[in-house]
Amino acid sequence: MEHRIRIDAETELWAEERGDPTASPLLLVMGANASGVAWPEALVDRLARQHRVIRYDHRDTGRSTWAFDSRPYAIRDLAEDAVAVLDALGAERAHVVGMSMGGVLVQLLLLDHPDRLLTATVFATAALGVGLAGPGGGPAELPGPDPDLLEYWGSMGEERDAEAELAWRVEHWRRLNGAALPFDPAEFRALEEAVVAHTGHARAPVAHALADQSGLERGPELAGNRVPTLVVEAPEDPINPPPHAANLAATIGSARLVTIPGMGHALPARVLGPLADAILQHTAAADG
Repeated sequence: MEHRIRIDAETELWAEERGDPTASPLLLVMGANASGVAWPEALVDRLARQHRVIRYDHRDTGRSTWAFDSRPYAIRDLAEDAVAVLDALGAERAHVVGMSMGGVLVQLLLLDHPDRLLTATVFATAALGVGLAGPGGGPAELPGPDPDLLEYWGSMGEERDAEAELAWRVEHWRRLNGAALPFDPAEFRALEEAVVAHTGHARAPVAHALADQSGLERGPELAGNRVPTLVVEAPEDPINPPPHAANLAATIGSARLVTIPGMGHALPARVLGPLADAILQHTAAADG
């Protein structure tokens, strides 16, 4: 079932839910500049066997309002959007799963709205205030993103025709995937074709790379967290490589760490089973 959720007079978010409507809600929070449709269908369907799964498009992605140039916002505002989605769909409390920037938003939810969370799961992300999760940079022993990837991001917002944009996105996923697991370009081209069809155009989404990062320097506050939290380590992640996940698990109170061997900053078919198993075991412990 699809929904249009009004955030304010000028902003709407697209959302979708599937699964048993009486099951415990599970909210999927995608990364920067990525539509909710970037969550692989196989993963959403697997989670929906146990949960009422909700996914949505951030502002300036997918079918949600694109208006950053005229109405800029901060990254922290996107966390409040997640709460607005729960409110609109009548989900008083939910399991929340965040990837990349979505993991940053989940950390903000742990701090500002813990009463709305049954559990939290974060992966391919960094602790608040560290690396790309804030301007603080973090301890020197925590590595930054791969330099070749940073160079590739320099062409992110360039104007391209639809075919060239698809090619750029597939190459981006290849770089994010890491080298441990085989990369299937056809798999990720199909994913991005679905995103483009859902969105209605192939313009490059770049708003979240430009959004205000103030208010993210709150990592030390996470020590007081009491929401059961799972940190999934993606050891081949070129953006937040080890030991970022271990640092995040040590930063968040009530957190535990699991590793999915070979996983990078992408969701190829080979990692979906282990990732779904880790999430569902975590949520089942709380629901039980």
